[in-house]
Amino acid sequence: MNLKEIKELIEVLKDSDIAEIELEKAGTKIRLKKGLVSHEKAPLPTAKEELAAQAQPQIAAPAPEPPAEAGKNLFAVNSPIVGTFYRSPSPDAAVYVEVGDIVKKGQILCIIEAMKLMNEIEAEVSGKIAAILVENAQPVEYGEPLFHIEPV
Repeated sequence: MNLKEIKELIEVLKDSDIAEIELEKAGTKIRLKKGLVSHEKAPLPTAKEELAAQAQPQIAAPAPEPPAEAGKNLFAVNSPIVGTFYRSPSPDAAVYVEVGDIVKKGQILCIIEAMKLMNEIEAEVSGKIAAILVENAQPVEYGEPLFHIEPV
């Protein structure tokens, strides 16, 4: 799937009553969802950065090694896309999770805004939030670790 096809999907989503599109093509899976949240504007990736992100293979990045000082078996939740990380659904709302919170598989941990679309990032395992590795409204890259979860 190339950048032109993705932009066309975004236009279809914007110009219709469709709330979400999920498509799989040639082993690449993309899910676009209309955002119902608003955040302060953050710098968007440049066209060059977007093309570089699209050129990367669409496979899950390997989990980084857990911090040595933790001494625990930690699971890393990595960013599946390039975008802007948000800890809450809107600037005045409570954050989704804090360090020490117990989360269930599928629970929303954060939002990553990419090309004006809000992408909910869910926990892949149940456990306790051991670390939040990114500051609110900070740009993130594909495969960048966002959270460490101690599975239970």
